Amino acid sequence: MGRILLLVELKGGNDGLNTLVPFADPRYRELRPGVGIARERVLPLDEKVGLHDKLEPLMESWKAGDFAILQGVGYPYPNRSHFRSIEIWDTASAASQTLSEGWIAQAFQATSLPKGAAVDCIVADTNALPATGPSLRTIVMQDAESFLRQAASMKEKGGSADAGNPALRHVLAVRQEINAAAAGLRDRLRAAPAPTHAYNQDNGLGRQLDLATRLLAAKVQVVAIKVALGGFDTHANQAQTHERLLGILAAGLATLRKNLIAANLWNDVVVMTYSEFGRRARQNASGGTDHGSAAPQFVMGGSVKGGLYGAYPSLTDLQDGDLKHTVDFRSVFGTVAQGCWGLQRDFGLRQPQRLGFLA
Repeated sequence: MGRILLLVELKGGNDGLNTLVPFADPRYRELRPGVGIARERVLPLDEKVGLHDKLEPLMESWKAGDFAILQGVGYPYPNRSHFRSIEIWDTASAASQTLSEGWIAQAFQATSLPKGAAVDCIVADTNALPATGPSLRTIVMQDAESFLRQAASMKEKGGSADAGNPALRHVLAVRQEINAAAAGLRDRLRAAPAPTHAYNQDNGLGRQLDLATRLLAAKVQVVAIKVALGGFDTHANQAQTHERLLGILAAGLATLRKNLIAANLWNDVVVMTYSEFGRRARQNASGGTDHGSAAPQFVMGGSVKGGLYGAYPSLTDLQDGDLKHTVDFRSVFGTVAQGCWGLQRDFGLRQPQRLGFLA
């Protein structure tokens, strides 16, 4: 099966400039006199860039060498619509394309997955598009307890109730497979050990990561699990909202890392963040930032080669006020498809980069 991808969507458009801060660039202060992160609040990674101090829980992973930061990730002709841009990311399409199949599903086209597992992907939030397609069996499971109750109440539908109707027969067969998958997951989750380190149950990401940890500990044979953290659309009064969200993200991922190390699973999982776009380089008049383009991605795991990858976008060479991307996100997805599942996928790029952040 290879490694399991744990995909973390940052909904709303995470501000990359205040996540991975170019503290040594004087242009940063000129563009963001009010919302820029003070130098003393930056955790330096090299002589040019550093992390927002609310991401301090991730520094243990950085120092251990299993945390990669991909700089300037985006795509040509960026779209600033939330709905369209996240669709582009989720389907690995060009800005001029409209695709209905998710990029993870595309990666597994014409491959054989073990049928005994009954499920290939589990989505713990509301957006299942990356794992949507005929090649994958995906279950949306936003809440473990509700899922367990629903699974317990399901009854297998059998017999010949289709009355000779092929379409109805297919629907019943699919339902039976879903019921069987739910029952299997129910039994595995009940038998799984609780995480060694407790997650903060007061936020959605903590609850989703708790579920993901239980699924991983239960050795559920999936190719991907998806979680999400919302609230990143910071048009006004950004500072407090953004630092709170970064704190939630860092605490959740640091706890996840500790739990997977304790369960001897850290080498089997690749954690990757993504967001529909970054924010504009210049702050707006409301103490916030508007929809932009390129931004960093985080990748973590025992098989990850830590460090900075790609070039930080120039703050003096902007395109319509936005950062120019230096890494196409489809190259990131191709690297993940190869490193996690051993699949060579270019996602429509003629000359994809192989970024080398996965062993």
